[in-house]
Amino acid sequence: MSSGGSGTETSGSGDIARTLDLLWGTGQRPSRGPKPGLTLERIVETAIEVADRNGLGALSMRRIATELGTGTMSLYRYVPGKAELLDLMLDRVQRPSENPADLGDGGWRSALEALGRATLALYRRHPWLLEVNQSRPILGPSALDGMEKVLSRIKPMGLSDPELLSAIVMIDGYVVGAARTQLYQEQAEHSSGLTDAEFWEAQRPALEKAMNSGRYPVMAALSDDTFSSGFDHFEFGLQRILDGLEEFVSRRTSERRKRSVDR
Repeated sequence: MSSGGSGTETSGSGDIARTLDLLWGTGQRPSRGPKPGLTLERIVETAIEVADRNGLGALSMRRIATELGTGTMSLYRYVPGKAELLDLMLDRVQRPSENPADLGDGGWRSALEALGRATLALYRRHPWLLEVNQSRPILGPSALDGMEKVLSRIKPMGLSDPELLSAIVMIDGYVVGAARTQLYQEQAEHSSGLTDAEFWEAQRPALEKAMNSGRYPVMAALSDDTFSSGFDHFEFGLQRILDGLEEFVSRRTSERRKRSVDR
């Protein structure tokens, strides 16, 4: 379950009851439409493709209808509007893998590690997710299936239920920040026409002068590889978060054992 960014769109802003009916298949299905093969699934997948290519700003019922080769009004037989469609899109892209190995080797740490990497990959496939405020998500089958899989793997941590949820929120929050940084870097390169290397090379003379001034002794003494693009900041941060959780789990386990012995 992903929290997303502050965003230009907000999940859950449509007709909640109708969205839940569509997500869970409990609502009345439309009668046979004028275009053979037009289904809710096709509409959602097409909307995702449009957002992947051009961002949420390009998403509209008219645009989706054009992509599908049908009239805009035909779409309203399947989904009330863009707000409800967005919630269907969010749930669709969160559909979890059916391969148990994709959540690691069975331990809670490997499950959270795999979750972090998979979530980063999700944002890279669908950058528009960072444009959505998902602080109040509509929970459909994909979101709940994913949550169920992760919780079942990290339950052995022995934490309270709120703490287990907080561990997932912690990983998600970290990944969102990393994904946004990566996206902004790519957007800056595209809009400026300068590669990352060219951007920093343009600053080199001024920075060298600043480092030689004696004003920044600690920074001037940093090793040559400090800002190397080869260092994986995402992986370093993810592992340190997991180290902290491992220490916390170990301490909690020791406390339980001590209480058991004292009794």
